[in-house]
Amino acid sequence: MSTQKGKQSAAGKGKKGGKAGGEGKGDEVLQAVILTDSFQDRFKPLSIETPRCLLPLANVPLIEYTLEFLSMNGVQEVYLYCGPHTEEVEAYISKSRWALGSRTSPFHIIQFVRVADANSAGDILRDLDKRSIISGDFVLVHGDLVSNISLQPILEAHRKRREANADNIMTVVLKAPALPPPDENPGHHPVYVVDTKTKRCLQYDEIHPLQSEHYAILDPTVLDELSADFEVRADLIDPQIDICTPAALALWSDSFDYEMPRRDFLNGVLKDWELNGKCIYAEIIEEGYAARATSLPMYESAYELTRGGNYLELDVTLANDALIAGSVIARKSAVGDGSTILNTIIGRNCKIGKNVKITDSFIWDGTTIGDNTTVTRSILAGAGATIGNNCTVEEGCVLSYGVVTGDGITIEKNALISKVDDGGLQVSPDTALLGASAQGARFIDPEEDELDEEDPSALQRRLIYSIEHLSFSNSSISTLASDDDDSDDGGSRPDTPSGLTSRSRLSSFASDDSSGRATFHADAVNGLLDALRDPTSDFDSAKMEFLGLRLANDASESAVRKAVAVTLARRSAELVESGLEASKAAESALRSCKGVSKFVEEVGVGESDSDQLEFAVALQRAVAGIRSLEPGKGGLLLAAMLQQLYALDILEEDGILAWWADERAISGSNMEIIKEKCRALVEWLENAEEEDDSDDDDEDDDDDE
Repeated sequence: MSTQKGKQSAAGKGKKGGKAGGEGKGDEVLQAVILTDSFQDRFKPLSIETPRCLLPLANVPLIEYTLEFLSMNGVQEVYLYCGPHTEEVEAYISKSRWALGSRTSPFHIIQFVRVADANSAGDILRDLDKRSIISGDFVLVHGDLVSNISLQPILEAHRKRREANADNIMTVVLKAPALPPPDENPGHHPVYVVDTKTKRCLQYDEIHPLQSEHYAILDPTVLDELSADFEVRADLIDPQIDICTPAALALWSDSFDYEMPRRDFLNGVLKDWELNGKCIYAEIIEEGYAARATSLPMYESAYELTRGGNYLELDVTLANDALIAGSVIARKSAVGDGSTILNTIIGRNCKIGKNVKITDSFIWDGTTIGDNTTVTRSILAGAGATIGNNCTVEEGCVLSYGVVTGDGITIEKNALISKVDDGGLQVSPDTALLGASAQGARFIDPEEDELDEEDPSALQRRLIYSIEHLSFSNSSISTLASDDDDSDDGGSRPDTPSGLTSRSRLSSFASDDSSGRATFHADAVNGLLDALRDPTSDFDSAKMEFLGLRLANDASESAVRKAVAVTLARRSAELVESGLEASKAAESALRSCKGVSKFVEEVGVGESDSDQLEFAVALQRAVAGIRSLEPGKGGLLLAAMLQQLYALDILEEDGILAWWADERAISGSNMEIIKEKCRALVEWLENAEEEDDSDDDDEDDDDDE
């Protein structure tokens, strides 16, 4: 800021109470720190030319939503760390209603802080600690926050905890989804473990689809020592609104390797709570809205319109036969004859031609789209951007500022097009890609090659909008750490430590007392068994949950086959142990619930001869793994199950005979004994096959006559 503005800031610091919502709190001034540089930039190439906090959301810069949120919650002093775009953000603020000295500004101080060579949020917060400008509790947010929640009750609870114990240094604000979430951020799930009585945050973890296994490992030693009821929550929206004390900044300074507020700081402080003695709390809000536009998918999900509702500024020109639904169109924009605009935000001074179709997209100020062009789920960044006639922009594309294409051009799915490179320098137009009048070329991010495949930011950068297929459900998250691997029979799992009650919001396919290393197999087997034990259940719903769990864990065909085989074996064994004969037990397991046999055939077995062979081997191994069955009884049960599967046309004789001849049928403990008990069935099938062959020969002879 200028020298004059800096003096105003210093003078303003002495004010207490005032016109912001902090009146009535005595001399306690509420401060806020805004981080506008994400240091994991998932908005390239857009953010190279424009700071992310100034990108428009519903034609309003994101920073406006953030400052409005702080204003409505009584913040009086604001400090902004803006990274490489400080001048642009400062210029915007100086002309806005938030400017220091403006009669409309609710803030006593709004000050920009510059940090040389800051490479992470940790560098900024350590710098903040050194400056000693934070005098009490402060709110830490990011410049892409959109929220309307009230912090007043959360602040009061935070202050009471801090007054009771100075080691209570921080409160994180989390938002419960209004509905069971369709994964607002499919590529990344924060997992919080929270004491249900005290609201103390016990552990934090992150799960993303690039991990080889999707589970969170909870430390039973820590949980056992606390002896508290707790929730494992993987369904929460984390807008990264933190209420902190200066002691939280001191911890950042003590740990020079901390870079990210969640993955490093929150995770590290909670793991080392016995050493540092610091406590962090979580307030889960049920009402209101709170989210960050952290990536292009989250940017897309940051607004929602009612079906068919349109919001038009004055001086918008619409052709009489244009179809507009669920969209926002800003002033001085025009839409031509026969065009269709669905669930789209169009900025100011945009010109949309005739017979254009735009769906689920963002068209920023100053964009021109030619006649007969289609745009699907993309961002066109304006500032003179022009798409020619008869063009197609496929879903997931980003065309940055001023990009121009010729006529008849197709921009393929997920393409990034820009006029500048990663360093902000102009690039040579790619006429082969964009046509003779091209302005722009494919954007290449050199950081892409440096990203570890296990880094979730790689997922967010690369896939842009197309991450739905990597989404995974809460049911893939386990709760307690254990060194025990899953057994073949999907055996029972260890109970939770003494005094603990898991209140994890998981489906029936993920038991609350599951082992920390429980994966798809154990969760699937337990869920299917629950369905089989209820004769009134319709197995179609169990099938849907099972398939969802499979997708969530990216389970292989072999894993699916094993889970189905183990389920059938365990349920049949339970019925045998209850007093049923093997044949009756096998029949009940496969026929007692509606849809079971169809599920086994379609999901567990498959159609090819090799699939049938593999399922028979898996079924034999499952029977051999049931310790409560002696091998002889296990063999009789297997024979009965194979016979039932044959009678239901799930297994064919070729599949069973292929299993009989396979070396794996005698490989392993008790496998040969179990196999031998099936000899009578196999011999019967062989004889039946010979009779069928004989009958076929007789028919051929008759035909010859």
